[in-house]
Amino acid sequence: MPIIYPYRNRETIRIRRSLDSLAQQKEQNFEVVFIDYGSKKEIASEIKKIVEEFSFCTYHYLFSEFQPWNKSKALNFVIKNLQSDYCLVADVDMIFHSDFTTVMKQYCANDKVTYFQVGFLSEQESKKEKSFEKYKINFFSNGDATGISLFPVNKLKEIRGFDEVFHFWGAEDTDVHNRLKNVGCEVHFYDKETMVLHQWHFNYRRREIKKLNAELQLSGIVEFNNQHMKQNLKNGTTTVNKDSWGNVISESDFDKLKNYPVVQVSNKRENIDYFLFHELALANECILAIQIKNDPFENSIKYKLKKYLGKKVPQFYTLKEVNDRILQHMISFYHTKAYIYKIEENLKSVVFKIKF
Repeated sequence: MPIIYPYRNRETIRIRRSLDSLAQQKEQNFEVVFIDYGSKKEIASEIKKIVEEFSFCTYHYLFSEFQPWNKSKALNFVIKNLQSDYCLVADVDMIFHSDFTTVMKQYCANDKVTYFQVGFLSEQESKKEKSFEKYKINFFSNGDATGISLFPVNKLKEIRGFDEVFHFWGAEDTDVHNRLKNVGCEVHFYDKETMVLHQWHFNYRRREIKKLNAELQLSGIVEFNNQHMKQNLKNGTTTVNKDSWGNVISESDFDKLKNYPVVQVSNKRENIDYFLFHELALANECILAIQIKNDPFENSIKYKLKKYLGKKVPQFYTLKEVNDRILQHMISFYHTKAYIYKIEENLKSVVFKIKF
């Protein structure tokens, strides 16, 4: 049975702990499909070596380094091609009880989804090397935490997998449960005993800041994801990803976009709005590539004086506002296209390239 591990840029030690716990399973009735969704090359090289130490693992790298995290797309890349009857969607932060796969086998059913209670470890406890039973659990998940789930593959394919509108963090796991209920699946929460532990890490919401950050972030995305989940539930949605699902940017498109020259664009509001609402909307069979920087006039004495005197001056977006507008457009309208989006390390410009 495949266990699907979506991964990106996490510490190697937590991955080794997780895979070690699977190596100790009493029943070796599984394989791990490890999907690296665009880690930085130096991290990807290191994690690939670790994953390949385990005979039950296969490592796959997706060229999405310069795209927002999209767990749904990483999972769908695997799910749409599965030939097995069942699969488990896991988390690279998990440590499994040695009887986990034995218990998992007992809950395989064509019309049933089972998700498992998780014991969360504290930051300090997560750094310790112990046997499963000796870890001190900080708190337990309840029925709202749906991330570790056992699925019938045919049902997942029937609803076209996880909804790829969900980016960054939150709601895709609960949404897929809701939609599977609509095609007749029972959803069962296993909490007889704790079979899975979660190693501590900062979550997306705690990392989110209001200023432009080297890590891709989008203000309000958690609320957006929750609203989308609620709308799917309200509409009784079953099938999603109407155009395609599980498709990722190819290595050739990634290289072509990475090396494609950019057009310089200032952060004037009219420039950004025109690009988003006209150039993007009308693009056809081409590549658009822009680098957006702050207009020098925005910080000039002349601009500040004219603004102070109440005279008409250009309006500017901050680069954080530019970031949020571009990413929201991508998520809403263009996430199935080949594209890259980068924030330069000096935080003084953003680069966006997309192929139609």
